[in-house]
Amino acid sequence: MSSLHDLPNIDRPLFRVPDPEALGGADAAPHPPRILLLYGSLRERSFSRLAVEEAARLLGAMGAETRTFDPRGLPLPDAEEASHPKVAELRELAAWAEGMVWCSPERHGAMTGIMKAQIDWIPLSLGAVRPTQGKTLAVMQVCGGSQSFNSVNQLRVLGRWMRMLTIPNQSSVPKAYLEFDEHDRMRPSPYYDRIVDVMEELVKFTWLVRGRTDVLTDRYSERKESAGELSERVNQRAI
Repeated sequence: MSSLHDLPNIDRPLFRVPDPEALGGADAAPHPPRILLLYGSLRERSFSRLAVEEAARLLGAMGAETRTFDPRGLPLPDAEEASHPKVAELRELAAWAEGMVWCSPERHGAMTGIMKAQIDWIPLSLGAVRPTQGKTLAVMQVCGGSQSFNSVNQLRVLGRWMRMLTIPNQSSVPKAYLEFDEHDRMRPSPYYDRIVDVMEELVKFTWLVRGRTDVLTDRYSERKESAGELSERVNQRAI
């Protein structure tokens, strides 16, 4: 768990750790919220990775348990079997998580292929288990130039398609190369404060939703289907 001592940009008297009891979630499982973080660049100094690292520190200080997936070595979707070690690792983390953070650079006006490949390897369903349905999601992007929202907008579409609860707030960091110092820590700025806001909101929504996912995602149309029919439909390989 991160400490406030590792968050020099935080105004400590104003920092709040989301309280599950205040959110009506005191009856939920007692373990910390489990958050998986994905980033969309393989560069040695990846600003999407640095933004995710800042987010993970904040989540830890807010009482969450975090894991960050390293996309290096992940094959293109369908280029390997799902038994590939990196694919298996990603899917195991997706099943473990109760919420996620997706952060992509914007390249040619869109999220990167590295970001999309990670999401594409997480299926809508693994047998009777849906790795993402009903879980929370925060979306972020970093920009090489002026501020844009193309990547976060696309990530929202994917989050909805993956049946995730994408929180209202989001982060877009323009000219990201100016926002990190020589130690790869984010400088104090309104952009940093926005990431604090997004992580705080993600933890709150995760507390609110967890333990209630089955009820919130229960649907009439699927109750009409048998388990076998449902599995066949959502796992079909070709449409």
